[in-house]
Amino acid sequence: MSDYLLKTEPSEYSFADLQRDKVTVWDGVHNPVALRNLGAMKPGDRLIIYETGDNKSAVGTATVVSVDTSNTKNPAVEIKAGKPLAKSVTLQQIKSNKLFTDSPLVRIGRLSVVPLTPAQYKVLTGD
Repeated sequence: MSDYLLKTEPSEYSFADLQRDKVTVWDGVHNPVALRNLGAMKPGDRLIIYETGDNKSAVGTATVVSVDTSNTKNPAVEIKAGKPLAKSVTLQQIKSNKLFTDSPLVRIGRLSVVPLTPAQYKVLTGD
């Protein structure tokens, strides 16, 4: 099982939208590295949903339901909403945590699909 962080612009598709829809195909990703990360996902992988824009915070969890990599340039990843985080974690808090020093989340700010270590996932979820 792997962990990832998915960034979304809440004015386009928020965590609340995901909770309402329950399941969605994660799309709108164009960056080649982000697409590669999407294509590497497996059912059961754990996800953190991070809202960009004014929020700039990790706000909830989700799980990968299915991955269709038949189109390698645009993998279709279906995700299922999880729970809101007990306490959202701001970008400032993430940047100040040593666990994230080498993370693409901090180093490559525009990357929309970011692999996480289990320790990073734990910090974000508060588990």
